[in-house]
Amino acid sequence: MSAPTPSVDPELLRARAYLSRVAEPPAAALAAFVDHVGPVEAAERIRRGAVPDVVRSATGARRTVDRVDADLEAAAATGARLLVPEDADWPRWAFAAYPAAGTRELGAPLALWVRGPLRLGEVAERAVAIVGARAATGYGVHIASDMAGGLAAAGATVVSGAAFGIDAAAHRGSLASDGPTLAVLACGIDRAYPAAHSELLDRIAATGLVVSEYPPGAVPARHRFLVRNRLIAGIGAGTVVVEAGLRSGAQRTAADARALGRILMAVPGPVTSGTSAGCHELVRNGALLVTRPEEVLEAVGRLGVDLAVEPGRPTRPTDRLDPDQAAVHDALPSRAARDARWLAMEAGLPLETVRTGLLDLERLGMAEYRDGLWQRSLPSR
Repeated sequence: MSAPTPSVDPELLRARAYLSRVAEPPAAALAAFVDHVGPVEAAERIRRGAVPDVVRSATGARRTVDRVDADLEAAAATGARLLVPEDADWPRWAFAAYPAAGTRELGAPLALWVRGPLRLGEVAERAVAIVGARAATGYGVHIASDMAGGLAAAGATVVSGAAFGIDAAAHRGSLASDGPTLAVLACGIDRAYPAAHSELLDRIAATGLVVSEYPPGAVPARHRFLVRNRLIAGIGAGTVVVEAGLRSGAQRTAADARALGRILMAVPGPVTSGTSAGCHELVRNGALLVTRPEEVLEAVGRLGVDLAVEPGRPTRPTDRLDPDQAAVHDALPSRAARDARWLAMEAGLPLETVRTGLLDLERLGMAEYRDGLWQRSLPSR
């Protein structure tokens, strides 16, 4: 597994490890304080309680909980490491869109605990989030898996939250295509949540990345899932919602994607399905409707390069006819036979035009001439 980048000062790394535990993310006041005085001084001043009131309010309950060594050892035991903004592997592009001072809902993480062989800064440059309902339908699972597989095959990283339903289908679809996938947790990097996805998370960590801003040992909680969603929305260029109710975590991720200026996409479903009602509402409110991986890549990919190829469309023999030929063909009866004058009157065209059209249709195998009369050539003939 990856090791800490040697260029990162160990003292700075330890300060960031302490800061990742001392307040609940996104911790806007703490982040602003760290930006102002630097992580090492911020950590030291928080330990002493010599901080502004707004920072004291966010850190007071935990400032004496110093588990830096235990956290770094627990992470290492699972093959994980601490990734910090001073690391060359930090996804600067992804987090540049977060508000500089953070908000109660949005804000870049102070550090990330990362497990897996890939470089987060690289995979975030071509990443797409796929999110949706935990209680997904068979339709939703199929679409999420197929969408993720197509994106992975094209070299895109699929980001999701490792939850039941759409998240798991997206990860599995990417893995089936031997593509990179990234799972963002709402608990410590050393925990498997949900527990039933322990093997799935191990598979993701073996070839992709498992990421969390929560320190080792942190337990999953409802508010942490909502906070975690901003990272799913922010790591990458766009978010695809496959299935979502009108009130759901996927809707929160969609709102975060919009707030961060990411491209928001939604997959339509049956109008009678409650699990697709949220997707339809997103489309009504401006989300891009997508149905294929190619359409997602066109939306988030390189301008003029990642263009979606139009799917094949059904064709009919009459598609190649010009307007006059089509009018003559429409006038031809299929069970009777008529002369050219009758056909000219029926088609509303000059007699010579009809005669020329009849010869063209005969050459194309679409008209038959018998005993001075014309009729349409049936497919069986």
